[in-house]
Amino acid sequence: MRSATKEDIESYYNEDYNPLDKEVVRLTGCKEVFTKEEVRAFFEKSIEDADRYLFLIISPDGRIIGESVINEIDFDLRCANFRIGIYHSTQRGKGIGTWIVETTRDFAFEELKLHRLELDVYSFNPRAERVYLKAGFRREGVLRDAVYDGNQYADDILMAILEDEWRQIKGINQA
Repeated sequence: MRSATKEDIESYYNEDYNPLDKEVVRLTGCKEVFTKEEVRAFFEKSIEDADRYLFLIISPDGRIIGESVINEIDFDLRCANFRIGIYHSTQRGKGIGTWIVETTRDFAFEELKLHRLELDVYSFNPRAERVYLKAGFRREGVLRDAVYDGNQYADDILMAILEDEWRQIKGINQA
């Protein structure tokens, strides 16, 4: 995993958004096809915005296989939103997601000095919810039938981890 740079734009579009894997679309709630202009604008905004960190998940062969994003950062409240996407089905179920969630979580608290990191996950994605729970996130609420995956309504589960909970997981004493 590493920070995205301007040099990554072509690989990012060609490897991830041409089109997105149908399961990624379902699990993330985004659309399947993006134009190159949409992707370029999103990517450039993501690497330039002061309230966002875009990390690319890179496979051993150098391909971009996903992303981890900390966004909507409020430095006054010391809180932010978090999301992850692994774009290639062949890369899922290998523990990559667990490692990325824990690494991004640690970056949020160690480097950004956040107090709260939050996310949401759809109820039809229990694997992701288990990863978040394992990383110390807790359920905070449920938006019932808030999403539709094309076949059925599902809940949007709100989760977060606080700084003191992260410190306890890491075995860090409070000063």
